[in-house]
Amino acid sequence: MTSDSGRERILDAATRLFAELGYDGTSTRQIAEAAGLNIATVAYHTGGKRDLYLAVMERAYRAERAALETALADLTPDAAGILALVDRYIDFCAANPEIPALWIHRWMSDASDIADLEARYVEPLMEAVVREVGAAVGDDADVEYVTWTVIWCTHGFARGGVLRGDGLRHRMDDPAALARFRANLHRLVLAGLGLDARVAL
Repeated sequence: MTSDSGRERILDAATRLFAELGYDGTSTRQIAEAAGLNIATVAYHTGGKRDLYLAVMERAYRAERAALETALADLTPDAAGILALVDRYIDFCAANPEIPALWIHRWMSDASDIADLEARYVEPLMEAVVREVGAAVGDDADVEYVTWTVIWCTHGFARGGVLRGDGLRHRMDDPAALARFRANLHRLVLAGLGLDARVAL
């Protein structure tokens, strides 16, 4: 096993566990066992648990930033373009469900002793979206809160889903539930930004 492959294996295992159990609920031993390695090997490749968490969050940020930069580069200044941006975010979260899960844990004060991740990772992405969407819709809408609404709803749906008569949670891996969620979020965004739905559809 090369150093790079060992590090990626550990990061993959740590990401799954931090997303499922949170930073506070995950031990280095659990990460080592999930990666099929011993604790000494994990420490050699990634350092301690805090270092590993920082590496996981950095990797998540880089993936989200790359996806967002591409989506913003394609943004057109109209309702259809803004909904396409929303769809790209939904699709990113559906393809990477561990990333919304990591942030939801932080919303619940997980890893509260590591306090600067929001300023380092969330705020720059938020500022980019608010700036670009704001330029497209003008000053009448509260673009910041609409953007947060997209994040809150998408992360909540990715993690919690919706309950049906079968008693199961239907999340992003359920195509019908995802289609309904997407349509509902479109309506929320159009209303929040004061855009004409007829133009977007």
